[in-house]
Amino acid sequence: MTSNLENTPEAIEKSASPWRKEFFALMTIGLPMAATQLVQFSINIIDVVMIGRLGPTHLAAGGLGLVLFYVLFVAGMGPAVATSPMVSQALGANSDDVRDARRSVRMGLWVVGIAAPVCSIIYFFAEEFALMLGQPADVARLAEPYVLALVPGLPFALGVIVLRNFLAAIERARAPLYVIIATTAINALLNYLLIYGNWGFPRLELVGAGIASSLSHAIGFFALVAYINWEARAKRFDLFKRFFKPDWPRFFEVARLGWPISITIGFEAMLFNAALFLMGRIGVNEMAAYQVALNVAATAFMMPLGLSQAGAVRVGLMAGAKNLPGVRRASVMSILACIGAIMLFAIPVMLFPNQIAGFYLEADDASNAIVLGLVVSFLPIAAAFALFDAIQVAAGQALRGLKDVRVPMILTGISYWVIGFPIAAWLGLSTPFGAVGVWWGLLASLFAASVTLGGRLWWITRDDA
Repeated sequence: MTSNLENTPEAIEKSASPWRKEFFALMTIGLPMAATQLVQFSINIIDVVMIGRLGPTHLAAGGLGLVLFYVLFVAGMGPAVATSPMVSQALGANSDDVRDARRSVRMGLWVVGIAAPVCSIIYFFAEEFALMLGQPADVARLAEPYVLALVPGLPFALGVIVLRNFLAAIERARAPLYVIIATTAINALLNYLLIYGNWGFPRLELVGAGIASSLSHAIGFFALVAYINWEARAKRFDLFKRFFKPDWPRFFEVARLGWPISITIGFEAMLFNAALFLMGRIGVNEMAAYQVALNVAATAFMMPLGLSQAGAVRVGLMAGAKNLPGVRRASVMSILACIGAIMLFAIPVMLFPNQIAGFYLEADDASNAIVLGLVVSFLPIAAAFALFDAIQVAAGQALRGLKDVRVPMILTGISYWVIGFPIAAWLGLSTPFGAVGVWWGLLASLFAASVTLGGRLWWITRDDA
């Protein structure tokens, strides 16, 4: 007769295979982080839709302003992301070492809190930069005040990433999801009030959209601060104890680990922006179709991105515990989970490209026919490169969990700018492939990144390493 003790949660946990344990541990923090990425991505969509009602010039200025703003956002993401492996490795080595985790989080907030405002001074010259890039004068004139209205929210947006990574490391990943959902709703409401001047508020148009975003980022940051000071497990870290006391060794450690991550993220962001300029040289219809197909790919990418960030936490915990089999297991599980997540999007995109293109453009409108045809030709290639995108982001995040950031930075630069971009430029501008050739170049870059980063991960986690 089987004892009832064998069916207790503790007994089930002990009998579960290490792979099953790793899967559930990854999903516990990975699914909320993936959902958070999806919701956060929707903020840009809401902003674009609401700004678009002001007219095409305002929409162009808003798009230009966001591109300029995200240059510094990407640069600041490196130090913000760097806190994740530092906290997870410290807790993996000793789950009671609250002081070490507190030092990393506190100095991560210091780095982004000091660097963001200082670097943002360049935005007082945003109009001049836009004109140097050949942008229309009326668009450049509208973009500068919009960017300046976004700037106060930059340190808070980066601070949210720092706190979100800390909460993931202690398996409290749901709170950021709820906060992002709430701040997305707040952002939409503030846009409605400040862009259009509803309910007696002043009509500020683009500046109103920038103020709404900044306020939403600040509200989200302080909501997470309040949660951390309230929730029992997070509260014991006493993160904000002596917050204004400097810890320069840890400050510079965050900065050293962060700058290669910023450059790595920048390599990828610049690649897709450069592809947009290539499309612009081919034709306006190609440029419009690229934006639609890229939006589909970017939406699909949010789930693997969230899961890979959770994978970095799991790898960091195993690395801190000096558990090499655990590191390999967490890495492989993260890659497999990201592949599975991207396939949920990629397969429908490959099977139903016409229907997906129809979500963005009216199929009955004859003026959309050329763009629709191009989107349909782009989407199967975008679905194919999504597979390699999932592999490279999972491998890259696992390497960050190991604090291995400089070699991956070099590998990413080679994959995107030595291999991928030249192929995209050659096929797109010098062969009959045209716009489709640009997508083949992007596919080549992501394939190269998946092979090189995957190979790097295998090399440093092999048995004889």
